[in-house]
Amino acid sequence: MNKKIFLFSFILIGFCCKKTNTFNLIDLEKDTILTKATSSLNKNPITVTSYIAERSAGSKHDFYSEGDYWWPNPNDKEGAYIRKDGLSNPGNFIAHRKAMIRLCEISGNLASAYKITKDEKYITALLPHLNAWFVNDSTKMNPSLLYAQAIKGKVTGRGIGIIDTLHLIEVALGIKAIENSTTINKSELFIIKKWFSDYLNWLITHPFGKKEKNNGNNHSTCWALQVAAFAYLVDNKIQLKKCQDFYKNTLLPDQMATDGSFPKETARTKPYGYSLFNLDAMVSLCQILSKDDDNLYNYKTKDGKSIQLGMEFLYPYIKNKKDWKFQKDVMYWNNWPIKQASLLFIGLESNDQRYLDLWKTLSYNNTPEIIRNTIVKNPVLWISN
Repeated sequence: MNKKIFLFSFILIGFCCKKTNTFNLIDLEKDTILTKATSSLNKNPITVTSYIAERSAGSKHDFYSEGDYWWPNPNDKEGAYIRKDGLSNPGNFIAHRKAMIRLCEISGNLASAYKITKDEKYITALLPHLNAWFVNDSTKMNPSLLYAQAIKGKVTGRGIGIIDTLHLIEVALGIKAIENSTTINKSELFIIKKWFSDYLNWLITHPFGKKEKNNGNNHSTCWALQVAAFAYLVDNKIQLKKCQDFYKNTLLPDQMATDGSFPKETARTKPYGYSLFNLDAMVSLCQILSKDDDNLYNYKTKDGKSIQLGMEFLYPYIKNKKDWKFQKDVMYWNNWPIKQASLLFIGLESNDQRYLDLWKTLSYNNTPEIIRNTIVKNPVLWISN
């Protein structure tokens, strides 16, 4: 993982004065982290087994969700659903998604608090959730995603549903942050990591995973981001190297235009939100995969495409959304931008105060759909000490 430190400072030298600006992520986030962690201390575990999905073809241990943009056919209410791109169906089953997002938030809150305080009480509060999801035979989730984003009358699950486990990334990073604590039972930690290793293997070998890898848009980016995060947790160096190569040879050159935009995202009915989301996913991938001797933030294709170029393209539109040159998103236009991870991570990496200053002015959004599309909720987990 990229080792950019928490404290970033630089000196601006003017004509007759010297000004020192300091950016300290812990100082900025500490109060929020501790407040959220305190609210998570006494929460009870809720897993996929807490909610039975009647339309699922799987067992109670299988994660289940339904395709967001699929709706009942007004001409055949009992027939197969029809697609309305960009328009989420509020009648879909989302209980498992909500449970996983809840796990992500609790894990991120408690692991972040432990990382900055080393107070073992946060680990004590987190372990029951990890055990319920990944260890306990009666409540754990199966390490596969066979029944995600199903479509009534068409399919019982799709590879495109793999994006739903994006919220396990900060769970994995949280486990990484606490793994050396003496509070953790090492045999339980082994089982937890075994679960992630099994899921990683499923992602790279099952036809759903292979199809998602080759999807060609933000879904491919998010597949790679998950593979990288889970490989990082279980120390699978082979998959980490493959993700680096996939980023260099496929994701970046195939998805980015020479102006830094993402044409496959700008062609959608929510081009602004999808562009922000895909850039955050790519930057987060660079954050996990970059090393001192292979820094993906500095990588450029032969025709000049780079993650820095992507940031340069979107920065003006994050700063002034009214200047966006594509169509407005059909939903959630007013909810973006948020504290985009791209601004923070590239700002730290490139020492660009513009990005850091803009990140500080933004806030997170509690709209459920925005939360579902927020990759980085706990940034301190992504940055090494």
